[in-house]
Amino acid sequence: MDKNSLVGFALIGAVIVGFSIYNRPSQEEMARAKQYQDSIQALALQQEAQEKAQAEAQVQSLRLDSASTFFQAATGTERFTTLENELVQLTLTNKGGRISKAVLKNYNDQQQQPLVLFDQADGNICFGFDGKQENILTDQLYFDIQETTDSTVTMRLNAANGGQLDFSYRLLPHSYMVDLTVKASGMQHFFSPSVKTMNIDWTQRARQMEKGYTFEQRYTSLTYKPVDDGFDYLSETKDEKESIPTALEWVAFKNQYFSCVFMAEKNFENAVLESRMENKGSGYMKNYSADMVAAFDPTGAQPSRFQFYLGPNHFKTLLASNDLSFAEKDPELEDLVYLGWPIIRWINRWFTINLFDWLSGWGLSMGIVILLMTIIVKILVLPTTWKSFISSAKMRALKPYVDKISAKYPNKEDALKKQQETMALYSQYGVSPMGGCLPMLIQTPVFMALFFFVPNAIELRQQSFLWADDLSSYDDLISWSANIPLLGNHLSLFCLLFSAATVINQIVMMRQQSMSMGGDNQQMAAMKWMMYIMPVMFFFIFNEYASGLSYYYFISSLIGILTMWVMRRMTDDKKLLAQLEANKKTPSQQKKSGLMEKLEALQREQERIQQERQNRMRK
Repeated sequence: MDKNSLVGFALIGAVIVGFSIYNRPSQEEMARAKQYQDSIQALALQQEAQEKAQAEAQVQSLRLDSASTFFQAATGTERFTTLENELVQLTLTNKGGRISKAVLKNYNDQQQQPLVLFDQADGNICFGFDGKQENILTDQLYFDIQETTDSTVTMRLNAANGGQLDFSYRLLPHSYMVDLTVKASGMQHFFSPSVKTMNIDWTQRARQMEKGYTFEQRYTSLTYKPVDDGFDYLSETKDEKESIPTALEWVAFKNQYFSCVFMAEKNFENAVLESRMENKGSGYMKNYSADMVAAFDPTGAQPSRFQFYLGPNHFKTLLASNDLSFAEKDPELEDLVYLGWPIIRWINRWFTINLFDWLSGWGLSMGIVILLMTIIVKILVLPTTWKSFISSAKMRALKPYVDKISAKYPNKEDALKKQQETMALYSQYGVSPMGGCLPMLIQTPVFMALFFFVPNAIELRQQSFLWADDLSSYDDLISWSANIPLLGNHLSLFCLLFSAATVINQIVMMRQQSMSMGGDNQQMAAMKWMMYIMPVMFFFIFNEYASGLSYYYFISSLIGILTMWVMRRMTDDKKLLAQLEANKKTPSQQKKSGLMEKLEALQREQERIQQERQNRMRK
């Protein structure tokens, strides 16, 4: 080896040694590392001790429970039974005697597979019975499967003394309804005579079923119906726990388009309901729990009867399911489809839904159905639109006279006189400034009805139109990976078109108002600001909303612009003014309106105050 090689190796060795010395941890760092290792070892020893204690406790529990009435049911092999019809497939497990999975055959998930409403990992239902010496918790026991058909199954808990507890399920034909009967036989000596109830602990994590987490969350809630009262629900946007003092007809673990509803023939009592938020990206929306009490007869003379509805939030399907419920009861399951405030709900129930079903029956694309609905609604409100436009056109025709009055009273202190004279002018020509507001106010419930209907119309779910692959969710033709505050990771094109159409519509309306009221007042300036602020607000709000809703408002705005243009072309201001002049009333023919009388009273009061002020100044 030559001299240069030796020097090279020496230098490399020196670098390695120096680097190791430089990176050697300090005494403090070595002490912290030792402390960390010691804590890990202590934690492992603690966990091992806990597991050992739990194992010993379990062994001891088995020894103590060997004399239990249901000791033989504490161990077993889990077996599954399937009930199905053309709509739903249910899987029941003998462990706990419960429904462990529900598959809706006519609906798909986001992977285009048959939709799983819930499965065994999502939740549990436990029936608790208070005995004299011991309690029964069904989720810890294995049932024996007795009679089974395609739509019925009976699961039985056999007691050591010969008694039994039967859970009988029956899937009703052509429906999403499941009957459950709980009946005890030969169990009188197990229970105290005072026992009249059972405890039910029902838990379930609501799956994320739709593409848009934020939008689906707004319509996912734990919903319940008190006896002889309307439905209520826990918060959709935060964790909430509530004790319900009144009896409940049913409790529903509700998603936007699907629900699991649990009903009791003799109602639920002392219910404690809880809804907790799940993290975005977890695959779940909410974590639901319902702890409640139901009637139970230990003698078996009166079986406890329950029902489940496991299906879509489709208004008419829910309405038909009411007829399959307990006799002399109307559970009003259709309330799970929220159709808006009372008057809007009435419009949706008797008009919008029937119109939508009629158009859908033609086999048209849902985008075309929404288009036709919008046109029909616009035609129905056209008389009020025309009346509002004509009222504004009359004020526009009288604007030269209004401008003369404004020139006559340029000072601010004369504002009341100017307003009184302007109102007298309108009264003389038979024009009401409020004539354009009332017709527009009448239209509002009709347009608001579709705002509530579209996000709750399950028929729009996974229905594509143009570039939108799902009209019940946002369209993300333009998207990116990063998450931008208020905007998210996509741009809804229908929402953008709706916002742009709103701006154009506002400009058209502003010009109409400006020509009739004058464009130099503060009110018009404020309206100009609103003209730009509102579409921006709409864009950020509706970007996460259903594309079908944005599409509806976009079409509605376009039709509104076209309607305004046509009506403007049909109106001749000179002919309208001539007609107003022909119908002009003389002062003796005029009847003072309530507003005019109030303005005159205000003017008299103002003159009195000014007179008193002048008198004080003279003194």
